[in-house]
Amino acid sequence: MIYLDYCANTPADPRVLEAFVDAERKLIGNANAAHAAGREAAALLDAATGRIAAMLGAAPSELIYTSGASEANNLAVKGIARAQRHVGRHIITTPLEHASVSAPLTALQEQGWEIDVVAIDRGGKIDLAHLRQLLRQDTALLTVSAVDSELGTIQPLAQIVEILKEFPDCKLHVDATQAVGKLPPALAGVDTMSLSAHKFYGLNGVGLLYKRDGLALEPLIHGGKSTTIYRSGTPTVALDHALAAAMAYAFSEADARLEIVKAHHAFLRTALAAYGQVTINSPADAVPHILNLSVRGIKGAAFQAALAEKGVCVSVKSACSSDGLPSRAVYAVSRDRKTALSAWRISLSHLTTREELSEFLKIFDTCIKELT
Repeated sequence: MIYLDYCANTPADPRVLEAFVDAERKLIGNANAAHAAGREAAALLDAATGRIAAMLGAAPSELIYTSGASEANNLAVKGIARAQRHVGRHIITTPLEHASVSAPLTALQEQGWEIDVVAIDRGGKIDLAHLRQLLRQDTALLTVSAVDSELGTIQPLAQIVEILKEFPDCKLHVDATQAVGKLPPALAGVDTMSLSAHKFYGLNGVGLLYKRDGLALEPLIHGGKSTTIYRSGTPTVALDHALAAAMAYAFSEADARLEIVKAHHAFLRTALAAYGQVTINSPADAVPHILNLSVRGIKGAAFQAALAEKGVCVSVKSACSSDGLPSRAVYAVSRDRKTALSAWRISLSHLTTREELSEFLKIFDTCIKELT
């Protein structure tokens, strides 16, 4: 098997898995319990929270543990919208958002919120002039992904934050699911930010929502204070401890990992450019971990299936998207439905080997001949 779908899921780092198992084996108490076992669990949880906060440049009180980025996005989008009703019911988003952002927005729209979609340029970046035009005094929320999961586009967050200074009632949610471990954390001017451990070699089932202190947020899950009033439930201490470990490795090893991925990306781009039927949809300044391409005349789902039969794992759109529809992200940048229907994504890792990529290219060549 050749795995080239690291943006959908990464394998757990053995060191992270060891940290989880060790904590799960040793800690038997509920971290909210007022006895020795509870205090022991709470101490490890507090230590993990402190480590994560320091790495992100946040305060421990600003971190809300969740089951993953989908829950974190839902909590941020719905929670801010409902808490901001006194400001207005206008929300701005982009055509590049993950389903865990766009679906909650659709639900809010059905409940009376007005949703505007900001234009993006041919590189996938937000059209800042259009954003200024859309912003109003009753705009309650702007939600944007730091790195697009399909194209790898990096959004100009610093410029967006600067524009929002003129609209202090508009809150900014950043989906950083594909950014953590690839880019340095950037919380300046951000009200909420989501992430998930399984995107940076942590475990499935644990994520985080950063919520700026002082920001009003209506919870999704009620039932007691737990570690925060914003998300009830028994603390998942071992998972949270493992998240801290995964983040620590991702950040401390970021430069070395990035150099490997850059080399892989350059190798693939050069090889694929030799095919006249291939269009690279990812912009040149995207994160190198993501390479989105279209093969003219072949639907992305068909090419993915052909590769899968030969043991290659890639994605058509994000793993949470509906099948059979053109890629919203690729259509937004290409303005071409056929290109969007033909799009699929390779996502790379420092764990990817050159031998795997060379074998992939041989299989790719076979598939393109069989399908055309």
